[in-house]
Formats: sequence, structure tokens, C-alpha cells
Amino acid sequence: MRYEKGRKDASRGRIMEVATERFRCDGIAASGLAKIMSDAGLTNGAFYPHFQSKAALVRETVAAALEDQSDQIREALASGGLTMAIDTYLSAAHRDNPGKGCASAALLPEISREPAETRQLYTERLLTLVRQVSADLPPRTADPESVAFGIFATLIGALQLARAVEGTDLSDRILAAGADAARTLMQPPEDEEGV
Repeated sequence: MRYEKGRKDASRGRIMEVATERFRCDGIAASGLAKIMSDAGLTNGAFYPHFQSKAALVRETVAAALEDQSDQIREALASGGLTMAIDTYLSAAHRDNPGKGCASAALLPEISREPAETRQLYTERLLTLVRQVSADLPPRTADPESVAFGIFATLIGALQLARAVEGTDLSDRILAAGADAARTLMQPPEDEEGV
């Protein structure tokens, strides 16, 4: 039985949506294809017309998640600058919703074990995010890209720590400390005369 193209696209989109959330919540290794397909309301056999392998699904979901994150950063920068982007990233809402949150914070240890093609794609998308942030740094910033890497490392690490101790006052303190550290990194150094 043949189905129209729109149905196939909808099924693919549903698989991606479910897989993205499963991977972020449960991890890549712990997310089996059978569970993903069941949650998507599809049979196991319906997977392969859309993706050659689980690795291909991982690659595409990571790419889509980072593209979405790039859009969110662009919106935050446009509406409130880098400070707003930092505060949004290190918010309790982001901490408490890993299934909809930052793919890097949820998946970095697993991405580092994925095939080279997936790691290369991640690297390219990360550099796009870093360039977005570096372009929003003060003009006197000596090495904007390095500062942006430091900000990302601070944000991701703080979010991971806060999630590890979620439900405690310490978690909120970690979010606040991470935001303070990231805001400190974005400040250009004062010149020797203090001007």
C-alpha cells in the first residue's frame, strides 16, 4: 500500500520529535529504537524507510536540535542581548526540562562516542553558535571566539551540575553562580588606565 508524501514526511517528523526528546531525557544509548517507534505511534518496520540506522537518526536529531538552539540564541540576542541569553539558558525552566533543552548539556559525553560524521556535524553547528555569541560581545573583546567558547563551557557545565543536584537549593545556587561567571567572561578587560 502506498502512502502520499505528506504522510511519510509527517511520520519522519514524528520519529525525529520523539527521538530528540528521548535522547535528551534518557540518553542516546538508553533510547532503543523500539521505544522511540512505539512512542511515535509507528511500527519498528516503519523506521528504515526514513533512516538507515540509529546513528543516522542521532546525527539528524542533533543537527535539528542545534539549529533550533541557534534560532533561540538569535531571538534572545535580538530581544535582550547576551545577558538575556545567559539568563534564559541558566533558568530553572531550562534546568527542569531537559527533553526540550540544550542538546549539548544533555548529550555531550555520548556525542563524543558517536561516529566521526556525527562529531563533525556537531563541531560545525557548535562553531555557528559560538560565532553568534562572539558577534554580540563588546567591540573591545580581544579574542571574541575564545571568550564565546568560555561562555558556552560555563553555561553547559553549570546546567549539567544544576541538573545533577536538581530539587535542592544548591541547584539554584549553581545556576546563579554560572550566570555570574558567564557575565564576567563577557566583560572586556579594562585597559591599564582604567578608561
